[in-house]
Amino acid sequence: MSNKKPIVYVVSDSAGDTGEAVLRAAAIQFHPLTVEIRRASYIMDRAGVDRVLEEANREKAVILFTLVIPELRDHLTGRAGKLGVATIDLLGPIISRLESVLNKEALHQPGLIHQLDEDYFKKVEAVEFAVKYDDGRDFSGVLQADIVLVGVSRTSKTPLSMYLAHRMFKVANVPLVPELKPPEQLFSIPSRKIVGLVIDPEKLNMIRKERLKSLGLSGNAMYAQVERIKQELEHAQKIMSRLGCFVIDVSNKAVEETASVIVGMFRGR
Repeated sequence: MSNKKPIVYVVSDSAGDTGEAVLRAAAIQFHPLTVEIRRASYIMDRAGVDRVLEEANREKAVILFTLVIPELRDHLTGRAGKLGVATIDLLGPIISRLESVLNKEALHQPGLIHQLDEDYFKKVEAVEFAVKYDDGRDFSGVLQADIVLVGVSRTSKTPLSMYLAHRMFKVANVPLVPELKPPEQLFSIPSRKIVGLVIDPEKLNMIRKERLKSLGLSGNAMYAQVERIKQELEHAQKIMSRLGCFVIDVSNKAVEETASVIVGMFRGR
């Protein structure tokens, strides 16, 4: 009996990661028998398919394929049938079944999973950025950010930063407080990157009182007094005027609504 490992070619019109991962998961069920995996990635034409078929035929190998382009899939299965090469279509039956169930034609576009992976990592990076540069923890983030949010406390800067991060924007947010000089970095970046957030004083008074209650503190603290709030907002609006930035009144807007306005502005650019 031959000790030669069975050979399986993983043929893909993308990188072939999916095919190899599934093959390894299935092959472990035949332990201690192992298979030799040979990848044939980015096969985009009939000539490429033919080359793999010739090798597989010569090696008496099996072809597992994740081709999403129908023409290539049909060409491979048709020629493999004539040559007597065993094939395993990993995605074809699933895509066909989903088209039937969803009553929608598939895109049949190679490499989409890698585009999704890229988006995922961009999103993770943006979320980590938002956490690191939240609430003026490190003003150097202002220089690296796609969007900089400025405003007084409790104008939704943090939740907005996180929401925008999930849309793959790197966001830094800076609190504007009368007793603190705004960071110089704010005045060294283009005003188009900055969004100021303002709110009705009475609305902010209610929000801050609820915040204090949730912390077990008195709602009469200076932080929640209307006169103090008006002073903060007046100071913030002066800074925003100096910056020449776009300003959004968030008084009656949900975070999602404000984010939608900001995304519309920046996607349009």
